[in-house]
Amino acid sequence: MAPKVPAVRLNNGLEMPALGLGTYMATEEEGIAAVKMAIDEGYRHIDTAYFYQNENQVGQAVRAKIAEGVIKREDVYVVTKVWNTYHASEHVEQAFRRSLDNLGLDYVDLYLMHWPTGWKFAGWSPSDFMPMDATGRTINSDVDYLETWSAMERLLETGKVKSIGVSNFNSEQLTRLLANCKVKPVTNQVECNPGINQRKLIDFCRQHDIVITSYSPLGRPNLTDPVVGTEGIPKHALDDPRVLGIAKKYGKSAGQVVLRYLIELGTVPIPKSSRLERIRQNIDIFDFQLTADEIKVLDGFNTGARTVPFNFSSAHKYFPFKLEY
Repeated sequence: MAPKVPAVRLNNGLEMPALGLGTYMATEEEGIAAVKMAIDEGYRHIDTAYFYQNENQVGQAVRAKIAEGVIKREDVYVVTKVWNTYHASEHVEQAFRRSLDNLGLDYVDLYLMHWPTGWKFAGWSPSDFMPMDATGRTINSDVDYLETWSAMERLLETGKVKSIGVSNFNSEQLTRLLANCKVKPVTNQVECNPGINQRKLIDFCRQHDIVITSYSPLGRPNLTDPVVGTEGIPKHALDDPRVLGIAKKYGKSAGQVVLRYLIELGTVPIPKSSRLERIRQNIDIFDFQLTADEIKVLDGFNTGARTVPFNFSSAHKYFPFKLEY
């Protein structure tokens, strides 16, 4: 029987499953198969983005499982995101409509601003996603993320979006957004793993009733990303004898211990996998709890090192990683 995933209550009264499936780089048939497997294994939270170029696959898999009677639409929480080149008010709704068409669904549960950094709009094809100058730096726009957020707020009025949130925002950007918004973001999706545990940002967001969603929760141990150019941080937490000892104590894997740690911190992890064994492992983390001493062991891996540094956009006035949190 598939594990039961608890729900996290959001500041608008709606709920989000406390663990989801990340889908970055899960495209073509692999993407369809991964989402289908995840739904069969009990996942009810699927995270995608226009930038990932797999909304079609995610939607196809979700619709297939609805058609099979495995789930109803209201059972699955679907998240997608507006990309950096579509921050201008006149592009936000069109970007959303394209995502909705790609998914083939009547609505999305959560729509996020992928980054606070707006880039030059060049078109809608994947070749336009990363406008770069001759030095390999992004060609930035001067669109304020407050303008983007205001356009996202208007999407709520359509009924096609249930909740809105942000991703990769730091505490100063969130403070400014909260002072100027009509609708508070329900979540801030950020990189969060033992190497960068985001405790200060988690505490800040908790004070403002904003849930942290953790991407790259295992530190991207096996991924070389063609976009950000990372080779992944050392797999120290996953390989460390202390973590392996904790895993043995509970009859779990090191990855499951790390995901449980992120749950204990109060975040919603969205691990990505296309392998059935790993998909099963990643969701099977709700039948044990770490002790305070075990959490301290995991805390000890925090260095603040990012696997998604996004340095090619560091000249942007809204680049979020100039602050500690």
